[in-house]
Amino acid sequence: MAGAIASALYQGLFRRNAVFLSTIFASAFAFEIAYDTGSNKIWDTMNRGRQWKDVKHRYTVQEEEDDE
Repeated sequence: MAGAIASALYQGLFRRNAVFLSTIFASAFAFEIAYDTGSNKIWDTMNRGRQWKDVKHRYTVQEEEDDE
């Protein structure tokens, strides 16, 4: 079983250098996006109510539209 998995990995990824490097770069890019999204969600959850996007409505003046 382990030999079949190792053989499939070798035939699919490691045999050609271009495929191997493309897999590494795509995996690193996907991991970076997932890590960034996750850390931003954790930060936003821990700091809810203290960030500009949460308190902006208190400090900005809404301009009234003239219906003339």
